Order: sequence, then structure tokens, then C-alpha cells
Amino acid sequence: MNNRFAILLRHGDYRQKAETPSALQPFGLTEKGERQAREAGIGLTQLIDENSWKLDREIFSSRQLRAWQTADLLSKILTERSGRSFQVTENEALAERSVGAFANLTISEIEQILDSDPRYAPPPGNWKSDSRYRLPVQGAESLMEAGLRVAGFLKERMEALDGTSSDTRVFVGHGASIRHAAHHLGVLEFERIAQHSMFHAKPVVLKLSPTGKWTHHTGAWKERKAPATTLD
Repeated sequence: MNNRFAILLRHGDYRQKAETPSALQPFGLTEKGERQAREAGIGLTQLIDENSWKLDREIFSSRQLRAWQTADLLSKILTERSGRSFQVTENEALAERSVGAFANLTISEIEQILDSDPRYAPPPGNWKSDSRYRLPVQGAESLMEAGLRVAGFLKERMEALDGTSSDTRVFVGHGASIRHAAHHLGVLEFERIAQHSMFHAKPVVLKLSPTGKWTHHTGAWKERKAPATTLD
């Protein structure tokens, strides 16, 4: 096996409901987000050509509209510029951290419900960005659990390149779950997860070596001056 490359992108800017830490918001990209996705397609074409990567025709995205739209625009630009046909495959494994039964509620609504329900203890003050905290409701995940899910999917789909002529794949998902996946893959130290974010529709490329080791290859993480609320 030669080196393989996983191109990871956070979706473009979208019409996000304010103060709502839910991965399942059903809103699409803004005009800015559409522009970011098109620019990403142009940039990816150049990056792939410069590195002589053999890009697989299947682009993976989460099932959220903003991620699918980003992947769809990428696929169209890549098709136009390469002359090859690309397709988008949605998969729930690439979703952001789920808040389960609290989906699409605001932060204040979630905290009010927890405060009024005698079964639940008050959440920690930093619950939105605490990597290990899971809301105590059906279907909820911690950020670490979401990252483990994404990491498993990346491993599976990159290993599936065995026996093919491709060495590179594109995955479009969500910032926090991708960063936590990078930690599970040994790319980001735990302490650095909160120090990074991801730019909208800007690639971070991870390299998978023939020995199975994952490393950061190229593409900048977005540096945070201080830990921020993890919404998406």
C-alpha cells in the first residue's frame, strides 16, 4: 500500500439558527457558503494536480443539507475541471455531535429543561465544548463519541481503496466531529482540540501511511485565541 490522503472539509457558511448546538439543523448554505464551496472545488483541483493524487470519484458527505450542498458543488467543479464524473454519497457517520432528543433547541431551552426535570443533574458550565460530556437524553453523544464515529468511517473508507487505482478521497462534514476524529486517529493531541477549529470549505488533508499511521499532511486548522462554544 502506498500513502493515501483523506481530504477533510467542513461545510460552507449556512443559515444557522442562533445559539442552537444541534447538528440536525435543516438549513442550507448562504450565498457566501455557496461561493466558498465553489472556490474549494477550484482549489482542490489545483491541489490534487500539484500532488499527482489519484482522486476517487465518490465524495462522501454527512446527510445535513449544508454538507451535501458543499459536496455537490465540489463534485460539479471537479467534474468540469477534470473531465471525470464525480458523485456524492451521503452517510450519517459524518454527522456532527448529536444532542439527541434536544435537537434544534436553543442552549437556554436545553438548560431550562434539564433544570426542571428531576431526573437530571445540572450540566457543567462548559457542557457545549466539554469533549467528554454527553447530555443525559436519548440519542445524545459526547464530542469524543462523535469523533470516534467519524474516525471509524474514515478508516473504513480509506481501507476500501485497496485494490483500486485511487489513493485519495474527499469527505465533507462538520468541524467539531472532524477535529475529534483527528484526535482518535492520533493526529491531534487532546489538549489541542479546543485550540483549533476549521475554516468553512477549506481542506485539511490527513495522510495514511503504508504502516497505518495517520499524520497531518497539509491544510491549516483555524486557530482559536480562546476556547469557543462548540455549535458546529
